[in-house]
Amino acid sequence: MLHDMLILVVGLLIGAVIGFFVSRMVMKKYLKKNPPINEDMIKALMMQMGRKPNQKQINQMMRAMEKYQ
Repeated sequence: MLHDMLILVVGLLIGAVIGFFVSRMVMKKYLKKNPPINEDMIKALMMQMGRKPNQKQINQMMRAMEKYQ
């Protein structure tokens, strides 16, 4: 009985660790393929708000976005 429970707990732990690393790898691949935001998106967003952004403002926004990722 104790042996069976130990095998179950060890199996769950191993499965959780493997699942964590596999999901991490999949998310890294997804974010590399589809980045969350880039300079063109920031520029389009600011132009929709009625502002003509210069490169300094775009760089500031990119640094702020990278800080929270």
